[in-house]
Amino acid sequence: MGGFLGGWGAMRAAPCDTAAMSTLTQQAARLEQAAAELEGLRTRIEAGAPWALTDVYGPGPESAWGPREVLAHVAEMLPYWMGEIERILDGADGEPVPFGRTEADPVRVAIIGRDRTMPARELLSRIAADANRVAGRLRELSAAEGQREGLHPTRGPLAVTEIVERFQVGHLEGHVTQLREALAVSDG
Repeated sequence: MGGFLGGWGAMRAAPCDTAAMSTLTQQAARLEQAAAELEGLRTRIEAGAPWALTDVYGPGPESAWGPREVLAHVAEMLPYWMGEIERILDGADGEPVPFGRTEADPVRVAIIGRDRTMPARELLSRIAADANRVAGRLRELSAAEGQREGLHPTRGPLAVTEIVERFQVGHLEGHVTQLREALAVSDG
């Protein structure tokens, strides 16, 4: 027992930032909740299939998208932004790490264009798996990692917790609302 305590005793305790850790934990829970709400729409989404493809799915207002474009976007955005967070975490300490894209990013537009033709069941399954993976990873991050900064091309410096909120959690919640509204119109 002495060896164990001696070994651990030699380590310095890192400062604890419970508020930041709570934020990441809360964000993970909200991400899972939004994914569960999206999954709860599965029957209604699949019942309306095949949804018409929207003429415009590239840069511009996402509010004009139909269910197929929204699902394709959500399926690509969760892994994309988690990858960008991992890029920040692997970057050198001190300076914000360049990350991100704009809505006009040609790869983003191409993926949405391709994946909007997939069955809703496939996109919903991808979203569920990625939301689970992302939420699990968010819970693993330390408070210090949550405060690491990236440098977005248009929004400037953002902490990981801000990136999670803006580009993952809040964004997914917004698209769940958008899908609910689209389904209400089609039901009505």
